[in-house]
Amino acid sequence: MTSMMKTTNNNPGPDTKCDMPATPKAACMFLSDYAAWLLGCGATCIRIEKNVQRMAEKWNMIQEMTILPSHIHMTVWDKNRQHSYSTNTRLHAAGISFRINSLLSKLSWEIADGKKGFEEAYRSLDEIIRTPPARPWTVWALVSLANMSFCRLFGGDFAAMLIVLAGTAAGYRLKQNMLEDGRDIRLTFFCCAFFSAVISAAGLVFDLSDTPETALSTSVLYLIPGIPYINSVSDLLDGHYICSFSRFMNAMVLTTCLSAGLCSALLLMNIKWL
Repeated sequence: MTSMMKTTNNNPGPDTKCDMPATPKAACMFLSDYAAWLLGCGATCIRIEKNVQRMAEKWNMIQEMTILPSHIHMTVWDKNRQHSYSTNTRLHAAGISFRINSLLSKLSWEIADGKKGFEEAYRSLDEIIRTPPARPWTVWALVSLANMSFCRLFGGDFAAMLIVLAGTAAGYRLKQNMLEDGRDIRLTFFCCAFFSAVISAAGLVFDLSDTPETALSTSVLYLIPGIPYINSVSDLLDGHYICSFSRFMNAMVLTTCLSAGLCSALLLMNIKWL
């Protein structure tokens, strides 16, 4: 006589027998993880709310979400509000990524339009978060050329543009290496600004350009945290004051670090800024 044992699976993953989450717990775990990834890759709060809302409505669930600077608090009920589940998920610090941001938004529309069920959505989310970053050497080249263009935009001559190109290329490569090694981002911004400014000071020290001040002042523009500043304004307008203030202060800290690096370079090179 053969005995059979019944096991209980406590994994909050997808129900493989249907295209809808089996319980509010399953939906809550997915939505909170999704929102944490979206927050971590640089999405605004309004985008996170809209994406999560359209998926919850498709699954006939009621969700309430609180977005904090480093956490997502999520509560999901069934449509009759008889059962609920809450979770607190820390954001996934994936770094600002337009690609992951777009893919996650696309996933929410595919779920809302019925193109992907719950099981497939879990697989898609896992594939999206494993998306490799853009080619580092391509980004390095484009950032260097873009910052060189800023120098020309602000009136720099050809020699100043070449100086900025060299300073940006060296500084951004240093930034890539330090972030890959897990260095503190504030220290990274300070070191990169210092490195780029010292190289760009060559125009003043060796009289290589007719516009050396332009080369020096634009050499650190690639470090300006523009996206956090823009996101802080968006969150402010949408009423997410805590996230707005947090993002603004983080951007201010990074701006202060790059300013300190620039000033340190000026002191080292004995350059008096008039």
